[in-house]
Amino acid sequence: MLSEPQKGNLLIAEPALTGDVSFNRSVVLLAEHNEEGSVGFILNKPLNYSMSDLVDEIEVPFPVFNGGPVEQDNLYFIHNVPHLISDSIEISDGIFWGGDFDTTVTLINTGQISQNDIRFFLGYSGWASLQLNQELLSKSWIVASNKYESDIIRKSTQAFWKEKMMELGGDYMLWSNAPENPSLN
Repeated sequence: MLSEPQKGNLLIAEPALTGDVSFNRSVVLLAEHNEEGSVGFILNKPLNYSMSDLVDEIEVPFPVFNGGPVEQDNLYFIHNVPHLISDSIEISDGIFWGGDFDTTVTLINTGQISQNDIRFFLGYSGWASLQLNQELLSKSWIVASNKYESDIIRKSTQAFWKEKMMELGGDYMLWSNAPENPSLN
Protein backbone atom coordinates (compact mmCIF):
# COMPACT_ATOMS: atom_id res chain seq x y z
CA MET A 1 0.00 0.00 0.00
CA LEU A 2 1.12 3.51 -0.77
CA SER A 3 0.33 6.64 1.21
CA GLU A 4 0.32 9.29 -1.55
CA PRO A 5 -1.51 8.71 -4.84
CA GLN A 6 0.24 9.23 -8.15
CA LYS A 7 -0.82 9.05 -11.75
CA GLY A 8 -0.83 5.35 -12.71
CA ASN A 9 -1.69 4.05 -9.22
CA LEU A 10 -4.72 1.97 -8.38
CA LEU A 11 -7.37 3.17 -5.95
CA ILE A 12 -9.08 0.25 -4.24
CA ALA A 13 -12.38 1.04 -2.54
CA GLU A 14 -12.28 0.27 1.17
CA PRO A 15 -14.79 -2.40 2.18
CA ALA A 16 -18.06 -1.10 3.57
CA LEU A 17 -21.41 -2.55 4.57
CA THR A 18 -23.22 0.40 3.03
CA GLY A 19 -21.50 2.44 0.47
CA ASP A 20 -21.37 4.69 -2.46
CA VAL A 21 -23.27 3.13 -5.33
CA SER A 22 -20.71 4.41 -7.84
CA PHE A 23 -17.58 3.18 -6.11
CA ASN A 24 -18.67 0.18 -4.03
CA ARG A 25 -16.08 -2.59 -4.61
CA SER A 26 -14.32 -0.55 -7.29
CA VAL A 27 -10.74 -0.56 -8.48
CA VAL A 28 -9.85 2.71 -10.20
CA LEU A 29 -6.84 3.40 -12.42
CA LEU A 30 -5.69 6.93 -11.62
CA ALA A 31 -5.07 8.54 -15.03
CA GLU A 32 -4.20 11.99 -13.68
CA HIS A 33 -3.42 13.36 -10.24
CA ASN A 34 -2.12 16.87 -9.58
CA GLU A 35 -2.88 19.99 -7.54
CA GLU A 36 -5.89 20.78 -9.77
CA GLY A 37 -7.58 17.42 -9.18
CA SER A 38 -7.68 13.79 -10.21
CA VAL A 39 -9.17 11.67 -12.99
CA GLY A 40 -9.52 7.91 -13.07
CA PHE A 41 -11.43 5.03 -14.61
CA ILE A 42 -13.19 2.20 -12.74
CA LEU A 43 -11.65 -0.97 -14.16
CA ASN A 44 -13.99 -3.67 -12.86
CA LYS A 45 -17.57 -2.55 -13.60
CA PRO A 46 -18.67 -3.86 -17.02
CA LEU A 47 -21.85 -2.47 -18.51
CA ASN A 48 -24.45 -4.31 -20.55
CA TYR A 49 -23.28 -2.56 -23.72
CA SER A 50 -20.66 -3.34 -26.30
CA MET A 51 -18.85 -0.88 -28.54
CA SER A 52 -20.87 -2.11 -31.53
CA ASP A 53 -24.03 -1.04 -29.63
CA LEU A 54 -22.69 2.47 -29.04
CA VAL A 55 -20.66 3.30 -32.14
CA ASP A 56 -22.20 2.39 -35.51
CA GLU A 57 -18.80 2.27 -37.23
CA ILE A 58 -17.45 -0.41 -34.85
CA GLU A 59 -18.31 -3.92 -35.95
CA VAL A 60 -16.66 -5.79 -33.06
CA PRO A 61 -18.54 -6.22 -29.74
CA PHE A 62 -15.76 -5.02 -27.41
CA PRO A 63 -17.09 -4.60 -23.84
CA VAL A 64 -17.76 -1.18 -22.32
CA PHE A 65 -17.17 -0.40 -18.65
CA ASN A 66 -18.58 2.16 -16.24
CA GLY A 67 -15.63 4.53 -15.87
CA GLY A 68 -17.28 6.54 -13.12
CA PRO A 69 -20.14 8.91 -12.34
CA VAL A 70 -18.85 11.94 -14.29
CA GLU A 71 -19.91 12.56 -17.92
CA GLN A 72 -21.46 9.13 -18.38
CA ASP A 73 -22.67 10.09 -21.85
CA ASN A 74 -19.05 10.41 -23.06
CA LEU A 75 -16.81 7.58 -24.21
CA TYR A 76 -13.20 7.27 -22.99
CA PHE A 77 -10.53 4.65 -23.53
CA ILE A 78 -7.18 3.45 -22.26
CA HIS A 79 -4.83 1.21 -24.23
CA ASN A 80 -1.35 -0.26 -24.48
CA VAL A 81 -0.71 0.37 -28.21
CA PRO A 82 0.58 3.95 -28.55
CA HIS A 83 2.57 2.93 -31.62
CA LEU A 84 -0.80 2.34 -33.36
CA ILE A 85 -2.95 5.13 -31.86
CA SER A 86 -1.53 8.63 -32.27
CA ASP A 87 -2.17 11.53 -29.89
CA SER A 88 -2.31 9.27 -26.81
CA ILE A 89 -1.36 10.52 -23.37
CA GLU A 90 0.86 8.24 -21.30
CA ILE A 91 -0.55 7.46 -17.88
CA SER A 92 2.38 5.27 -16.80
CA ASP A 93 4.13 1.96 -17.41
CA GLY A 94 2.86 1.39 -20.94
CA ILE A 95 -0.75 2.47 -20.31
CA PHE A 96 -2.11 5.30 -22.44
CA TRP A 97 -5.28 7.38 -22.42
CA GLY A 98 -7.22 8.37 -25.53
CA GLY A 99 -5.87 9.19 -28.94
CA ASP A 100 -7.12 9.39 -32.51
CA PHE A 101 -10.57 7.78 -32.39
CA ASP A 102 -11.02 7.32 -36.16
CA THR A 103 -7.74 5.39 -36.32
CA THR A 104 -8.84 3.35 -33.30
CA VAL A 105 -12.11 2.37 -35.00
CA THR A 106 -10.23 1.23 -38.13
CA LEU A 107 -7.70 -0.76 -36.07
CA ILE A 108 -10.48 -2.52 -34.15
CA ASN A 109 -12.45 -3.39 -37.29
CA THR A 110 -9.35 -4.75 -39.05
CA GLY A 111 -8.34 -6.88 -36.04
CA GLN A 112 -5.14 -4.97 -35.32
CA ILE A 113 -6.31 -4.15 -31.79
CA SER A 114 -7.71 -6.84 -29.49
CA GLN A 115 -9.70 -6.60 -26.26
CA ASN A 116 -6.40 -7.18 -24.43
CA ASP A 117 -5.08 -3.91 -25.89
CA ILE A 118 -7.89 -1.47 -25.14
CA ARG A 119 -10.63 -0.76 -22.58
CA PHE A 120 -13.62 1.52 -23.22
CA PHE A 121 -15.53 3.46 -20.55
CA LEU A 122 -18.69 5.48 -20.34
CA GLY A 123 -17.87 8.28 -17.93
CA TYR A 124 -14.92 8.79 -15.63
CA SER A 125 -14.15 9.26 -11.96
CA GLY A 126 -13.18 12.80 -11.04
CA TRP A 127 -12.06 14.61 -7.92
CA ALA A 128 -11.62 18.35 -7.42
CA SER A 129 -8.42 19.75 -5.97
CA LEU A 130 -7.66 18.04 -2.63
CA GLN A 131 -10.96 16.05 -2.74
CA LEU A 132 -9.17 12.73 -3.27
CA ASN A 133 -6.77 13.56 -0.44
CA GLN A 134 -9.78 14.11 1.86
CA GLU A 135 -11.26 10.76 0.82
CA LEU A 136 -7.92 9.10 1.56
CA LEU A 137 -7.85 10.71 5.02
CA SER A 138 -11.35 9.36 5.68
CA LYS A 139 -10.11 5.91 4.62
CA SER A 140 -12.39 5.57 1.58
CA TRP A 141 -9.55 4.28 -0.61
CA ILE A 142 -6.43 2.17 -0.47
CA VAL A 143 -3.67 3.36 -2.81
CA ALA A 144 -1.67 0.58 -4.51
CA SER A 145 0.91 0.49 -7.28
CA ASN A 146 -0.15 -0.94 -10.62
CA LYS A 147 2.07 -4.02 -10.62
CA TYR A 148 0.36 -5.26 -13.80
CA GLU A 149 1.55 -2.26 -15.85
CA SER A 150 0.15 -2.48 -19.42
CA ASP A 151 -1.45 -5.88 -18.67
CA ILE A 152 -3.95 -4.12 -16.37
CA ILE A 153 -6.39 -4.08 -19.30
CA ARG A 154 -6.41 -7.87 -19.44
CA LYS A 155 -6.18 -8.38 -15.67
CA SER A 156 -8.98 -6.16 -14.44
CA THR A 157 -12.14 -8.27 -14.46
CA GLN A 158 -15.29 -8.12 -12.32
CA ALA A 159 -13.49 -10.19 -9.65
CA PHE A 160 -10.60 -7.71 -9.51
CA TRP A 161 -11.71 -6.03 -6.26
CA LYS A 162 -12.01 -9.41 -4.53
CA GLU A 163 -8.54 -10.39 -5.79
CA LYS A 164 -7.09 -7.13 -4.46
CA MET A 165 -8.72 -7.75 -1.04
CA MET A 166 -7.12 -11.20 -0.92
CA GLU A 167 -3.72 -9.75 -1.87
CA LEU A 168 -3.98 -7.17 0.93
CA GLY A 169 -4.52 -10.02 3.41
CA GLY A 170 -5.35 -9.64 7.08
CA ASP A 171 -8.85 -8.31 7.77
CA TYR A 172 -9.28 -7.64 4.05
CA MET A 173 -9.36 -11.42 3.43
CA LEU A 174 -12.69 -11.57 5.29
CA TRP A 175 -14.17 -8.93 2.98
CA SER A 176 -13.13 -10.81 -0.14
CA ASN A 177 -15.89 -13.39 0.46
CA ALA A 178 -18.52 -11.14 2.05
CA PRO A 179 -21.71 -10.69 0.02
CA GLU A 180 -22.00 -7.36 -1.77
CA ASN A 181 -25.39 -6.80 -0.21
CA PRO A 182 -25.43 -8.31 3.32
CA SER A 183 -29.23 -8.09 3.51
CA LEU A 184 -29.43 -10.71 0.76
CA ASN A 185 -27.32 -13.14 2.76
